[in-house]
Amino acid sequence: MKRILIIEDDTDIASIECDFLHISGFSVEIASNGKIGLQRALSREFDLILLDLMLPGINGTEICKKIRDIVDIPIIMVTAKAAESEKIRGLGIGADDYVAKPFSPPELVARVKANLAQYDRLTSERSQLSKQITAGSITINTLTQRVYINGKEVELKNKEYELLYFLVTNADIIFNRETLYEHIWGMDSTGDTATVAVHINRLREKIESDPAKPRYIQTVWGAGYRFRA
Repeated sequence: MKRILIIEDDTDIASIECDFLHISGFSVEIASNGKIGLQRALSREFDLILLDLMLPGINGTEICKKIRDIVDIPIIMVTAKAAESEKIRGLGIGADDYVAKPFSPPELVARVKANLAQYDRLTSERSQLSKQITAGSITINTLTQRVYINGKEVELKNKEYELLYFLVTNADIIFNRETLYEHIWGMDSTGDTATVAVHINRLREKIESDPAKPRYIQTVWGAGYRFRA
């Protein structure tokens, strides 16, 4: 049974999340403040974290950063701050997905399932494959999920790695945001495709010598993105 940690100070919202996740077959624990939530998150006892942004003690932004330094599991931010800048900020510090309050509980459960399925698929692939993919100065070790640029390792988050792997293994094919969102996040194209743009920018910062003039991940205006080896 998959274990979900809810870090949320609003007891009503936490109860709704907990009830719907329980009904869907998940084991759920609730942490009502940032300090306790961070301690529980770092215990490595959970498969996914639902993280509120505005929390007493330690806010969700700081919690996400600290989790990402140690644990690499899916993190979904659930917050009333729905502005585009807040979404970009949350995704930029390592969150995998973003749900704005008020939310549809069935959609929240669907996002939890999709993020877990994608994480499990990637973990399974890494355990079964033992090969390296080389594209220009980029080397991907599919067994260890490590990426190297000119022999020097760069640290990628889970979704960043998935996105890079997908683009590299489908080089020169143009994908729009909706298609990439569906492939990487496991949801249909009605989701928030701004997530894709944020992750593309983060990837460019890590693998491109000049992110403003990308050599590998290129934007095809009006069409989407493609990887040029």
